[in-house]
Amino acid sequence: MSRPISQKAFPQSIADLRAGLAEQGYICGKSLGTVAYLALSLGRPLFLEGEAGTGKTEIAKSIAAMLGRRLIRLQCYEGLDAGSAVYEWNFAAQMVAIRSAEAAGGATRAALQSDLFSQDYLIERPLLQAMRPDPAGAPVLLIDEIDRTDEPFEAFLLEALSDFQVTIPELGPDWAA
Repeated sequence: MSRPISQKAFPQSIADLRAGLAEQGYICGKSLGTVAYLALSLGRPLFLEGEAGTGKTEIAKSIAAMLGRRLIRLQCYEGLDAGSAVYEWNFAAQMVAIRSAEAAGGATRAALQSDLFSQDYLIERPLLQAMRPDPAGAPVLLIDEIDRTDEPFEAFLLEALSDFQVTIPELGPDWAA
């Protein structure tokens, strides 16, 4: 995935936001422009609901392009859980590390566990990627088809987005994104 080279100017008004979106090929009405501008200015999520094909995905793409930021997409589906949306472990690489440690001998269980559950083996999923600091500015997180998920995941998502943080238990209590 390519990253923008530099962060573009943040819109200073609703009119600036609408003009910036128009430059991206997205024509935005005043009410949507107002809501989008307020969400961006306050650093809060923008929740859009509507029928398929009404431009919800397109506005996220346009905002990301306008601001010069990454677009990260979380595609929701039935059975999606918090772990799958936040992170997973690279089990294949962990198994290779275990076999290598066994062959070399001398690795203690504690040292091996510490190595295996480190950022070297962490695969970041969309929510964690979106919460990571980025020199180009916060990415635009598109959460698509949230209505396909169950209530516990929706509750988790609302909590994570309200606090802008998640915890990875295997990395310890002091680690959070």
